[in-house]
Amino acid sequence: MKKVTALVLCVFTLSACEQGSKEGFGTFMGAIGGALVGSAISDNGRGGTGNGMVIGALAGGIIGNSIGRSLDEADRKSMYQAQQVALETYPSGQASTWYNPDNGHSGSYIAQPAQQNDSGQYCREFQQTVTIGGETQNAYGKACRQPDGDWKIVNN
Repeated sequence: MKKVTALVLCVFTLSACEQGSKEGFGTFMGAIGGALVGSAISDNGRGGTGNGMVIGALAGGIIGNSIGRSLDEADRKSMYQAQQVALETYPSGQASTWYNPDNGHSGSYIAQPAQQNDSGQYCREFQQTVTIGGETQNAYGKACRQPDGDWKIVNN
Protein backbone atom coordinates (compact mmCIF):
# COMPACT_ATOMS: atom_id res chain seq x y z
CA MET A 1 0.00 0.00 0.00
CA LYS A 2 2.89 2.36 0.76
CA LYS A 3 4.31 1.76 -2.72
CA VAL A 4 0.99 2.57 -4.33
CA THR A 5 0.53 5.69 -2.27
CA ALA A 6 4.02 6.81 -3.25
CA LEU A 7 3.33 6.01 -6.90
CA VAL A 8 0.03 7.90 -6.97
CA LEU A 9 1.62 10.87 -5.20
CA CYS A 10 4.46 10.87 -7.74
CA VAL A 11 2.01 10.80 -10.63
CA PHE A 12 -0.04 13.58 -9.03
CA THR A 13 3.05 15.67 -8.39
CA LEU A 14 4.32 15.24 -11.93
CA SER A 15 0.92 16.02 -13.42
CA ALA A 16 0.68 19.14 -11.26
CA CYS A 17 3.88 20.47 -12.88
CA GLU A 18 1.99 20.91 -16.12
CA GLN A 19 -0.82 23.20 -15.07
CA GLY A 20 -3.81 22.66 -17.32
CA SER A 21 -2.10 19.72 -18.99
CA LYS A 22 -4.50 17.26 -20.58
CA GLU A 23 -1.89 14.52 -20.36
CA GLY A 24 -1.26 15.19 -16.68
CA PHE A 25 -4.97 15.08 -15.88
CA GLY A 26 -5.43 11.86 -17.82
CA THR A 27 -2.36 10.23 -16.30
CA PHE A 28 -3.48 11.06 -12.77
CA MET A 29 -7.05 9.85 -13.28
CA GLY A 30 -5.88 6.73 -15.10
CA ALA A 31 -3.39 5.88 -12.36
CA ILE A 32 -6.06 6.12 -9.67
CA GLY A 33 -8.52 4.05 -11.68
CA GLY A 34 -5.86 1.48 -12.57
CA ALA A 35 -4.78 1.15 -8.94
CA LEU A 36 -8.37 0.56 -7.85
CA VAL A 37 -8.99 -2.05 -10.53
CA GLY A 38 -5.63 -3.73 -9.89
CA SER A 39 -6.37 -3.83 -6.19
CA ALA A 40 -9.79 -5.40 -6.73
CA ILE A 41 -8.44 -7.99 -9.16
CA SER A 42 -5.48 -9.00 -7.02
CA ASP A 43 -7.39 -9.05 -3.70
CA ASN A 44 -7.14 -12.68 -2.74
CA GLY A 45 -9.81 -12.57 -0.06
CA ARG A 46 -7.26 -12.07 2.70
CA GLY A 47 -7.30 -8.30 2.50
CA GLY A 48 -4.05 -8.14 0.53
CA THR A 49 -3.68 -6.36 -2.75
CA GLY A 50 -0.39 -7.83 -3.99
CA ASN A 51 1.32 -6.21 -6.93
CA GLY A 52 -1.91 -5.83 -8.88
CA MET A 53 -2.45 -2.35 -7.52
CA VAL A 54 0.98 -1.14 -8.64
CA ILE A 55 0.65 -2.74 -12.07
CA GLY A 56 -2.87 -1.36 -12.41
CA ALA A 57 -1.71 2.14 -11.49
CA LEU A 58 1.05 2.03 -14.11
CA ALA A 59 -1.22 0.63 -16.83
CA GLY A 60 -3.99 3.07 -15.92
CA GLY A 61 -1.55 5.97 -16.00
CA ILE A 62 -0.39 5.06 -19.50
CA ILE A 63 -3.95 4.64 -20.80
CA GLY A 64 -5.12 7.76 -18.98
CA ASN A 65 -2.27 9.78 -20.47
CA SER A 66 -3.36 8.93 -24.00
CA ILE A 67 -6.99 9.73 -23.19
CA GLY A 68 -6.04 12.96 -21.43
CA ARG A 69 -3.96 14.05 -24.41
CA SER A 70 -7.14 14.02 -26.49
CA LEU A 71 -9.51 15.73 -24.04
CA ASP A 72 -9.98 19.47 -24.17
CA GLU A 73 -11.35 21.84 -21.53
CA ALA A 74 -14.93 21.47 -22.81
CA ASP A 75 -14.63 17.67 -22.55
CA ARG A 76 -13.36 17.85 -18.96
CA LYS A 77 -16.11 20.29 -17.98
CA SER A 78 -18.79 18.06 -19.51
CA MET A 79 -17.29 14.98 -17.85
CA TYR A 80 -17.30 16.69 -14.46
CA GLN A 81 -20.92 17.80 -14.83
CA ALA A 82 -22.03 14.30 -15.87
CA GLN A 83 -20.12 12.84 -12.92
CA GLN A 84 -21.77 15.19 -10.42
CA VAL A 85 -25.26 14.48 -11.83
CA ALA A 86 -24.72 10.71 -11.74
CA LEU A 87 -23.42 10.75 -8.19
CA GLU A 88 -25.86 13.28 -6.73
CA THR A 89 -29.19 12.76 -8.48
CA TYR A 90 -29.33 9.62 -10.61
CA PRO A 91 -30.46 6.29 -9.20
CA SER A 92 -28.00 3.42 -9.15
CA GLY A 93 -27.40 1.92 -12.57
CA GLN A 94 -28.67 4.91 -14.59
CA ALA A 95 -26.12 6.45 -16.95
CA SER A 96 -25.36 10.15 -16.92
CA THR A 97 -23.87 10.92 -20.33
CA TRP A 98 -21.93 13.74 -21.93
CA TYR A 99 -21.12 14.58 -25.56
CA ASN A 100 -18.97 17.25 -27.18
CA PRO A 101 -20.40 18.05 -30.63
CA ASP A 102 -17.25 19.94 -31.63
CA ASN A 103 -15.00 16.87 -31.55
CA GLY A 104 -17.35 13.89 -31.12
CA HIS A 105 -15.89 12.85 -27.75
CA SER A 106 -18.39 11.34 -25.33
CA GLY A 107 -18.70 9.36 -22.16
CA SER A 108 -20.84 8.29 -19.27
CA TYR A 109 -20.93 7.68 -15.54
CA ILE A 110 -22.97 4.97 -13.85
CA ALA A 111 -23.07 5.18 -10.06
CA GLN A 112 -23.74 2.36 -7.61
CA PRO A 113 -25.72 2.69 -4.35
CA ALA A 114 -24.41 5.19 -1.82
CA GLN A 115 -22.86 3.87 1.35
CA GLN A 116 -21.75 5.74 4.42
CA ASN A 117 -18.06 5.38 5.34
CA ASP A 118 -16.56 5.30 8.84
CA SER A 119 -16.31 9.09 8.99
CA GLY A 120 -19.96 9.57 8.02
CA GLN A 121 -19.41 10.62 4.39
CA TYR A 122 -21.65 9.19 1.71
CA CYS A 123 -19.64 7.48 -1.03
CA ARG A 124 -20.58 5.83 -4.31
CA GLU A 125 -18.59 3.57 -6.57
CA PHE A 126 -18.97 4.32 -10.28
CA GLN A 127 -18.08 3.13 -13.74
CA GLN A 128 -16.89 5.69 -16.26
CA THR A 129 -16.55 5.37 -20.03
CA VAL A 130 -14.80 7.76 -22.38
CA THR A 131 -15.03 7.45 -26.16
CA ILE A 132 -12.49 9.27 -28.32
CA GLY A 133 -12.19 8.61 -32.04
CA GLY A 134 -14.38 5.52 -31.77
CA GLU A 135 -12.18 3.98 -29.05
CA THR A 136 -13.91 3.42 -25.70
CA GLN A 137 -12.03 3.12 -22.42
CA ASN A 138 -13.61 2.04 -19.14
CA ALA A 139 -12.58 3.05 -15.65
CA TYR A 140 -13.91 2.39 -12.17
CA GLY A 141 -13.68 4.55 -9.10
CA LYS A 142 -15.20 5.76 -5.89
CA ALA A 143 -16.32 9.26 -4.97
CA CYS A 144 -17.43 10.74 -1.66
CA ARG A 145 -19.69 13.74 -1.04
CA GLN A 146 -17.80 16.69 0.37
CA PRO A 147 -19.15 19.17 2.93
CA ASP A 148 -19.83 21.68 0.11
CA GLY A 149 -22.05 19.12 -1.66
CA ASP A 150 -19.66 18.28 -4.49
CA TRP A 151 -18.47 14.72 -5.03
CA LYS A 152 -14.72 14.08 -5.01
CA ILE A 153 -12.99 11.00 -6.40
CA VAL A 154 -11.13 9.12 -3.66
CA ASN A 155 -8.65 6.28 -4.00
CA ASN A 156 -10.04 4.04 -1.23
